[in-house]
Amino acid sequence: MSQVSTDHAGVRERLIARQQELRTRRERLEADRRREAEPLTADAPDRAIQRENDEVVDSLGATVDAELAAVTAALSRLDSGRYGLCESCGSAIEAKRLAAVPHAARCQNCATQI
Repeated sequence: MSQVSTDHAGVRERLIARQQELRTRRERLEADRRREAEPLTADAPDRAIQRENDEVVDSLGATVDAELAAVTAALSRLDSGRYGLCESCGSAIEAKRLAAVPHAARCQNCATQI
């Protein structure tokens, strides 16, 4: 097996693990949103706090969804042989960047221009 294939196998494992972690986090956020553990209180001031917390949960959910989409896209790029190539300019994404953010879709230069 070549070094590139071995590296891609490790990347795939990291991406799949992150994907599962994000899915689990999303399930927890959805359970919080459905109030499975703590129903909406009848006390108006406490209910206001709960509604504010709902906004935080929604924001966290959006962040999880965005990263989950990026991880899924990275797995698709891996399958198609385009992993590690910038979606904007087509150049190779820096190894340090991919090590830090394995689902990066753009090189550092293109990412900073957005």
